Amino acid sequence: MSKVEIVPAHLAVKAMRDNGYKNAAYAIAELMDNSIQAGANRVELLCIQKTDFVEQRSRQRIDRIAVLDNGRGMNKEVLRMALQFGNGTNLDPKQQTNMGKFGMGLPASSVSQARRVDVYSWQAGIESALHTYLDIPLIQNGTLDEVPEPMPAQIPKEWLGWSKTFGDSGTLVVWSQIDRCIWRTGKAIIENSEQIIGRMYRKFLTNEEVQIRLACIESESLTYTIDKLARPNDPLYLMSSTSTPSPYDEQPMFEPYPDLSTYETNLPIRIGTQTYQVSVRCSMAKKSAREGGTAGSRDYGGHAAKNVGVSVVRAGRELELDPAWAPVSDPRNRWWGVEVEFPPALDEIFGVTNNKQNARNFAETATLNFSDMLKEGKTIAALKDEMLDDGDPHGHLLEVAHLVKSNIKQMRDLIEVQLKNQRSRETRHDVDGLLAEKEATEKTRQRQAEGNKGVSDADEAKPQEQRKSDIAEILTQQGLSKADANDLAGHAVTDSLKYIFAEASLDSPAFFSVQPRGGTLILTLNTRHPAYSRLVDVLERDRTNQTTESLQERLNNALDGLKLLLMAWARYEDEQDSIRRENAQDARVDWGRIARRFLDRND
Repeated sequence: MSKVEIVPAHLAVKAMRDNGYKNAAYAIAELMDNSIQAGANRVELLCIQKTDFVEQRSRQRIDRIAVLDNGRGMNKEVLRMALQFGNGTNLDPKQQTNMGKFGMGLPASSVSQARRVDVYSWQAGIESALHTYLDIPLIQNGTLDEVPEPMPAQIPKEWLGWSKTFGDSGTLVVWSQIDRCIWRTGKAIIENSEQIIGRMYRKFLTNEEVQIRLACIESESLTYTIDKLARPNDPLYLMSSTSTPSPYDEQPMFEPYPDLSTYETNLPIRIGTQTYQVSVRCSMAKKSAREGGTAGSRDYGGHAAKNVGVSVVRAGRELELDPAWAPVSDPRNRWWGVEVEFPPALDEIFGVTNNKQNARNFAETATLNFSDMLKEGKTIAALKDEMLDDGDPHGHLLEVAHLVKSNIKQMRDLIEVQLKNQRSRETRHDVDGLLAEKEATEKTRQRQAEGNKGVSDADEAKPQEQRKSDIAEILTQQGLSKADANDLAGHAVTDSLKYIFAEASLDSPAFFSVQPRGGTLILTLNTRHPAYSRLVDVLERDRTNQTTESLQERLNNALDGLKLLLMAWARYEDEQDSIRRENAQDARVDWGRIARRFLDRND
């Protein structure tokens, strides 16, 4: 009986070519993983272009892609093993403390982009270089059914001229016959890879553990069209000297959330007898980065829009920036950052795929509805125990996911409140200079002179600095930055204003809250309440570049909102029993009496 292979080599390699790399940048990163794990402190991405002629027109096309490093290099046995699918030096769980693990990186990433890969490696100068290769056409026609034995070979001279990194030891990986790369030029490959590579290896780059050179070379003229070093791309925007556009290239654009001492939380995950730590770090944009209505359209705002999501980091290297936690379409999501970092020992728990592009199990927790899952007083701990008893690995990740979701919600709400408070202040200051607040204050002084006293009036006798501090404290709790809260409190006290408006996301069905503090009445509009969007937001929204029709529509929407609000009160009265109905009617009459006084400009 003839031998029947379980996995014929030519079919296996064909399947491996569809290994699911998102793009060439992620495939290239697999090679860089190997370089960094081999101790390299200098890595080069070299893209060689050549000129093609199509219908008498010339165009540049990618010819070869190479990754070169000055790492430890490989001997004959390890080099041959490195081109085997699923083999490697890090298969022992005890050795899986760095980026490598699956033994798939070099061959799988290479065949996903090219039909041939050549590998040169040396440990005692380039004269000691060994060479082997994989060739897809030869594998498919049955000519090549094993990794060729590495043989001594001279490194092609052109690579010696193009590179700046050849050392006493190292490895050069060359892809040729490139047929799967979606980017057709070296320039496109580098431009699209730079941000991804800078983000993946940001910790190594900012700590100066590795330097990554990016170069595009014209093969005919031997000239460089691109030659630069990759800069860190930090989605938390807490690093300095990054690829973020000015003025935040040399200074952080975000700040730790909620503050430097508490922005990082370490959560333990116990597997058997071992306990491992998962670190969750949060950040939020500085006030200076979000000032003005056009922050999102500035260069750095556009940069942040490309870094939306939760950064999942394994062994210091980012696996992915997972957008499942935050819709890219919501502009608030560009102004916060979350990083979740875990060790390779938790790969199975997080669901790390063999191409190291995502953590499947953790990504799935982004869709969990904790409000539904924690009904009737059930705790996270109890839910975790239930899931683990059912053999569900997601149970280990519940606390991490819940913390991430909670922090994202808090930051989104805070960003929304701060933006709306800023817009409201700009609108009121620019258009009428707090006219309504001043008018209401004047009418209140008249009522005070007539003997009508309010609870807040007693605090007007306090020292001015104490009043400012008391007011600013409440405003900060409502979501304003300390600077804005102090500014608003200062204006209120200095100008003797009785009323202050703020906006916040309140956990209440009320449209607004009233708090007497520092001799003022702080009215906080609940941005979660539909009345806010129907009455306030629709009128305060930017009116520039608006057509007459759109402005009229906004006025009509506000009028409809006011009518609905009054009808809701009418229905509220209608549903009360006789005593509560009389109280509601009395409140309506009393409120109407004061409202008439406040609104009557002839008074």
